[in-house]
Amino acid sequence: MARKVTICSLQWGDMPLKKLCETVGEMGYDGIEIGLVPNHFDVEKAAASKTYCDDLRGTLAAHGLSCWALASHLQSQLVCDVYDARHAGFAPKALRKDPKAMRAWAVKTMKLAAKAAHNLGVGVVTGFTGSPIWHLLYSFPPVTEAMVADGYRAVAKAWKPILDVFAGEGVKFALEVHPTEIAFDTASALRTLEAMGGHPAFGFNFDPSHLGYQGVDYVKFLRVFGDRIFHVHVKDAWWGHGDGTVGVFGGHVPFGDPRRYWDFRSPGRGDVNFEEIIVALNDIGYQGPLSVEWEDSRMDRLHGARESLEFVRMLDFAPSATAFDSSFGK
Repeated sequence: MARKVTICSLQWGDMPLKKLCETVGEMGYDGIEIGLVPNHFDVEKAAASKTYCDDLRGTLAAHGLSCWALASHLQSQLVCDVYDARHAGFAPKALRKDPKAMRAWAVKTMKLAAKAAHNLGVGVVTGFTGSPIWHLLYSFPPVTEAMVADGYRAVAKAWKPILDVFAGEGVKFALEVHPTEIAFDTASALRTLEAMGGHPAFGFNFDPSHLGYQGVDYVKFLRVFGDRIFHVHVKDAWWGHGDGTVGVFGGHVPFGDPRRYWDFRSPGRGDVNFEEIIVALNDIGYQGPLSVEWEDSRMDRLHGARESLEFVRMLDFAPSATAFDSSFGK
């Protein structure tokens, strides 16, 4: 049986959850990767009340939908990031001028997310880690190995107690490997996994759109981390299509600007080879959902959500249970 197709709700945070359920249910999606945003999910209520979770499941079911993952990208980013004005909207208004309070809130919220997922019957929470060393990405001014090692130790120190709570709730945390995170390519993901001591609750949310334009072999990533792929995003990107004035670092120009070297595209309209991804997912035995994370600055999102579902349905296939030539000698 082919995998379930879901849609991530983070890009639809302006739409109330009931309306989103109605919209994507009519399109034919199997479920929603519910984001921890005010319009969609109250993590404190979900952690404290199974009735709240039952009601939420009922809302989903009324539109033929289920939930296999929660998305905590805004909250989890605050656990280890170096704060500036960009983070202000990620935390409650009363905390926004106090980085220490914001970090404590983020840690508490991530622990609550594990409990909330358990109460909802969801096995995975996707998200970010933040990074205290992303600003050291380029090697000038000179960056020492000690600086980098300190960053990985700091992230592990902050996240291991959170991951212990996840393990206690029987829930996995899936880091989306992504620029600005402690893991942004295969090498840094390997180092992050090592820093976490191979914690059983820690793995990855595979999203090829963040790897391809960097020159990272995203299919190899699946084969390297096969048993740590806890969730999959279907998101496309194209690269090498700008006017030659903007490089891979983005040139401080916005998404959708035709000068960009790379940009996100609706699934099937970019340069990601999803055919090879499906083959690799079958090879590693991944049977979780394929979650459309839709981001395309040039396309109406309702059109994009519909065509993305059609694309994934056409693309996905179940692995064979037998060898194709097994009957030749019979």
